[in-house]
Amino acid sequence: MNQGLIKRFLIDPHAESLRGVLAGISSHETVLQSLADAIYGAFEAGNKLLTCGNGGSAAQAAHLAEEFTGRFWRERRSLPGLCLAVDGTVLTCIINDFGPEEMFARQVASVGMRGDVLIGFSTSGNSTNVIRALDTGRERGLVTAAFLGKGGGRMKGMADFEFVVDSDSTMRIQECHLFLIHMLCEAVERRVLRLDSP
Repeated sequence: MNQGLIKRFLIDPHAESLRGVLAGISSHETVLQSLADAIYGAFEAGNKLLTCGNGGSAAQAAHLAEEFTGRFWRERRSLPGLCLAVDGTVLTCIINDFGPEEMFARQVASVGMRGDVLIGFSTSGNSTNVIRALDTGRERGLVTAAFLGKGGGRMKGMADFEFVVDSDSTMRIQECHLFLIHMLCEAVERRVLRLDSP
């Protein structure tokens, strides 16, 4: 496929599709601000952020956690973000002994504390292991949030905060989740750095 065809059949239609889905992101403004406040409050109280997801959603979960532990935007103190999808030894142990549906819930039960924030990512909203993690998080007094798509699936309404991207396309949902992740990181960092302007 030559350069002109790539633009015509890939770049232009995908960019137009993404613009259409992103146009609806502003409807999440209030929830985004409330979740940013909850994460900031957890950090200030000495609590932490836990994230989880499968496949591409695991990558999104890891990305969010590392942006807080490392740095997203400007120099500031390290903030405790932990992705539950990245330690192969823990995951294979739990899957082997308890089954894949418990791979995140078991970790939440181990390291999750009242006042922590747990964020689950699922483009379909039907990931059983993420659902189990949210169940366990609620039982243990964690603040919960879900990044979803495709109508929200079985996870719709399960979390304290939720973002349901209005699309049935996995790639569009993941692209919008990434956009929301970055807005969330910047909103929290602005609170940490006490910034009201860029």
